[in-house]
Amino acid sequence: MSSADPRDLTHPSIADLRKRAKRRMPRFVFEYLDSATGTEMGQRRNRAALDAIGFMPAVMRGEIAPELETQFLGQDYALPVIMAPIGMAGSIWPDAERSLARAAARHRIPYCQSTVAASRPEDTGPIAGPVGWFQHYPVRDLEVRRDMLDRIARAGYGTLVVTVDVPAESRRERQRRAHLDLPLRPTPGMIFQMATSPAWSLGVARHGPPEMKFCLDYVDRNAPEKFEHAGRLIRGYPDRDDLKELRELWQGPMIVKGVLDPDDAVWLVAQGVDGLWVSNHAGRQFEAGPAAITQLPLIRAAVGPDHPIIFDSGVAGGLDILRGLALGADMVALGKAWLFALAAFGETGPDHLVNILRADMAANMAMIGATRFDELPARRIDVDPA
Repeated sequence: MSSADPRDLTHPSIADLRKRAKRRMPRFVFEYLDSATGTEMGQRRNRAALDAIGFMPAVMRGEIAPELETQFLGQDYALPVIMAPIGMAGSIWPDAERSLARAAARHRIPYCQSTVAASRPEDTGPIAGPVGWFQHYPVRDLEVRRDMLDRIARAGYGTLVVTVDVPAESRRERQRRAHLDLPLRPTPGMIFQMATSPAWSLGVARHGPPEMKFCLDYVDRNAPEKFEHAGRLIRGYPDRDDLKELRELWQGPMIVKGVLDPDDAVWLVAQGVDGLWVSNHAGRQFEAGPAAITQLPLIRAAVGPDHPIIFDSGVAGGLDILRGLALGADMVALGKAWLFALAAFGETGPDHLVNILRADMAANMAMIGATRFDELPARRIDVDPA
């Protein structure tokens, strides 16, 4: 995507993509993607904490040509940016998982697929290739767990991301008010919303109703519970023994996602976890915890300067990516932004989002006078978020 792209004038930000996406998808789908839990205080806390992180501008530095490529866990990436896992992405936009895997491969950034995706790992692993990561929710049955891990590896996914911050289901009130549950049970109001969202509905007609295909492979479709959320039927409630077993079973790099407590981070590193993902699930699971960005430097201090760390939660553009890097992250993940882009402009939407992030990062680094990411911490200051 070049700067001549007319979308850079009409939709130059993630907020613009969000507005267009909202118009093109049914309301119940948008509410699922956009909502947090409770009063959404956790989501607002993330935003306020990010806004309080500033940088001292620099002058008289000449032309700045930022180096945006990075290396993480032994692989080179074009940007320090990750496509975070989104549950049932294929219900948010038809065939989203394969579209995002293609975009990630084009732009050489990690694509992380959710366990509760609408595509199987075999559908997307060959597309993502070396940039493919797979997010895993540990399941109760040990044989199912082992089979899942084997399939993930055989599909070509080299990095496993174990999510640990969902010990119970959250109550997302906006989602409940929209009458969304999985599998979908359309109400007359939902049918009207689908009828007035033709691009989404035609995509569903083309690709079929979204299902948690990977999970459903391990569920008896004729069982009395067949109308239950497939992920709920097989999910476990992981403890420290589960983590140790996963570390033994998975031979490739393993990242643990959902870490906020420095003590947990230290224990995880001691178990041989290759990377930590600092996240509060963007406020979607629990609203009374700390902003993820405030925990990031604490965890960096606890595990030392060299252990790989990812940050997410509330990231809304290139400047937020720089904020995460300045406070100790090696990579920064975005989730819903990729779905906004896909819903806004279809297959080429993620390309436009990459262009937005790249341009935003480069412009802000020029203002800061930073050529490399390791120069960001020295320019970091506290600012009034108002």
